[in-house]
Amino acid sequence: MGNMGNMMKQAQKLQQKMMKLQEELAEQTVEATAGGGMVKVVANGKQQILSIAIEKEVVDPDDVDMLQDLITAAVNDALTKSQEMVSSQMGKLTGGMNIPGLM
Repeated sequence: MGNMGNMMKQAQKLQQKMMKLQEELAEQTVEATAGGGMVKVVANGKQQILSIAIEKEVVDPDDVDMLQDLITAAVNDALTKSQEMVSSQMGKLTGGMNIPGLM
């Protein structure tokens, strides 16, 4: 019975560490660019887009499709980087164990 109690304590400690890590990740950011830096997107560890910056030179009313493609590419890259950051930090916390539902 003591072994089960010890496991529960360890699980609670892990849960507390994970909650703290999630709070920290919400404050950490990643940046992605497209078009040679003409479009810049910043995302946090909660996979939220915090900002999008677009240089004036890339705004061409006759080529809206290109601008949309650049924004899409930058957003997708930012979200991928954010997910990688979260996975990396969670992996450190869990010792590389893949725990379903955590990521």
